[in-house]
Amino acid sequence: MPEQPRGETVTWTAICQLDHLLPERGAAALLGDTQVAVFRLHDNQLYAIGNGDPLSGAQVLSRGIVGTRGDVPVVLSPMHKQAFDLRTGACLDVPGVTVPVYPARCRDGLIEVAVP
Repeated sequence: MPEQPRGETVTWTAICQLDHLLPERGAAALLGDTQVAVFRLHDNQLYAIGNGDPLSGAQVLSRGIVGTRGDVPVVLSPMHKQAFDLRTGACLDVPGVTVPVYPARCRDGLIEVAVP
């Protein structure tokens, strides 16, 4: 999970109950004007990244295939199958391409995401 930037105020927003998001699946949420893709891994680790695929412009990453590349948790874009690191947002197939990464946590059974 990314660290909260120093001096930057974030607001945690409840997305859904943890048990409503199946392991190895994603869900999209709209937080203000920001589309976020939230993922729950098989070990209940949570990740949140921007939902937009920067290579196609489509808001689809929440519907991508979740897996690993080596030890790196990734989601494959449903558009052209580029892999995005869920920890950093970096595209592993196209250097220099990234998606935003947001802090995510489970609190009292609810998945929460913080968007600055």
